[in-house]
Parts: sequence; structure tokens; C-alpha cells
Amino acid sequence: MSLNVLIIEDESAIAETLIYACHEANIQTTHCLLGHQGIELIKNQPFDFVVLDVGLPDLSGFDVCRAIRETSQVPILFLTARNHEIDRIVGLEIGADDYVTKPFSPREIVARVHAILRRSQPMPLQQEPSQAFIVDQEAWRIHYMGKPLTLTRYEYLLLKTLIKQPNRVYSREQLMDIVWVSAEDTLERTVDAHIKTLRSKLRAIDAQTSAIITHRGMGYSLTA
Repeated sequence: MSLNVLIIEDESAIAETLIYACHEANIQTTHCLLGHQGIELIKNQPFDFVVLDVGLPDLSGFDVCRAIRETSQVPILFLTARNHEIDRIVGLEIGADDYVTKPFSPREIVARVHAILRRSQPMPLQQEPSQAFIVDQEAWRIHYMGKPLTLTRYEYLLLKTLIKQPNRVYSREQLMDIVWVSAEDTLERTVDAHIKTLRSKLRAIDAQTSAIITHRGMGYSLTA
């Protein structure tokens, strides 16, 4: 079955190259120029993926991402003309799955779309030490209380790290070294932001959960 990708991009030349590359890969596309249009499209029809420009005429791509995340966990790839580290951090913290700076190869975008979507495909599950969690390493997916969690790349890596050694207290520095090993100059507050979103997603399944524990002045752990 063909994928359906929403492209929110106001530069026609860029949009056309992306649409062509997607069609060559048998991916259906829907294109809109404005952030408000993209938000409404997401609300009214299903998409498998969103390619989202940060610099839109009406809304910041970050604001569009936040609005989408209120109703959908569809994977999102940011496109931006800027290459500031803080922009990339913000994009990942608010729920984006990947981030590409212009200029880029349209084929690279298609490859990233497929790679991100492969993580969410159901695969045989592997039981991990913490009985409440099941980690499917091939599909990059974690189940909590029998229900799948929709996680970004770094949320997945962070939670998987905590699951591997329940009750171990990881400092922010240790988590940065393990999870954000390839992200240069990432700030320690990124750990706190991702812990916050993970807790929110766990509580959406079990409102009383306190699976992730904060150890003041030391770091975080997962209850066994």
C-alpha cells in the first residue's frame, strides 16, 4: 500500500522536487503552502508522514508541530534553512522525529521517511527486565502495560536506557553521553524535557504511574 505524505512547504521549487522524488518512490503526496492549512489537513484526513518547513509565511514550523502533536503522533521531519543547534534541539524536544537543513537531496528525504517509518512497523516483541515494558528493538518501539508508545527517536533511546537497568540512577551527563552521543553541543535541559514528555505518554496509559523517578541533584531512574 502506498504511503501518503503531507508536505508543508511554501517554496514551490523545493516542494516540486520533493513531490517528484516521492512519486518516483511510489509515495503519494499532498502539498500545502501554509501552516494553518497543514494543521487542518491533519485533523481531517490520515497521513503516514509530514515533511514540515520551519520558515512558513503564516506560522513557525515549530508552532505547527506543537499543534499537530495535540491531535496526532504522525512522524514529522523538519526542513529548515537555518543550522543553529538550538533550533534543532527545540524541534526534537517538541516532537519532531528528524531535522534536515537546506540544501538537501530529495532522495535523502525519501530515505529518511522510509527509515523513520520502519521503526514503527510491528515486529516480534522482546521482553526486557522491567515487566511493565516490552522493547521491540528491531522496530524501535516500546510497549507499556501492553500498549504501544508513540516515541520520537530520542524518547525511545532514553526510555530504553532506563529500562535496561531498573533502579539504576543515571545522571544527566550519563544520559547525554549514552542517548545524545552523536548530537554535538546538546544542552542538559534536553534530558529534562524528554523525561517530561515520556512521563506524559506513560500517564496517558496509566494515570497513576510513577515509573520514572527523579533523584534530586543526582538524576533519573526507572522503578523495577
